[in-house]
Amino acid sequence: MQSTQNLTISKSRYIATAKSFLIWCFALTVTLLVVGFPLVVLMATVGALLSITLHPILPVSAVLLVAGGTIVLNILAVMVGAGVLTSKGIHPHEVRWLSWLHGDANPVNTTTYATCPLTCDIDS
Repeated sequence: MQSTQNLTISKSRYIATAKSFLIWCFALTVTLLVVGFPLVVLMATVGALLSITLHPILPVSAVLLVAGGTIVLNILAVMVGAGVLTSKGIHPHEVRWLSWLHGDANPVNTTTYATCPLTCDIDS
């Protein structure tokens, strides 16, 4: 009985860690694509220049090598970042800027219509 409970607790701990890692991978990928767009443009520029530089040396596979290397480096950076955050025990639901991931409403932003300053204080 005791070993069955320990096995269940251990298995659920591994599942929670894997879930946290996958959510971090998703959140960091979305953040890289949306917020890190200038970084993506810079990587594409450096990749194009590197591809042009490597073309005389590797005429057939220069573009493939640079594109593959860039994609692998991005995936590796996201996975290492997710691994570090998961190993430190930081769960995605504890992070304030990930409220969009959980579907939480942001009560600070309220809708104000353009006519509201003129008509909201008028009593009928």
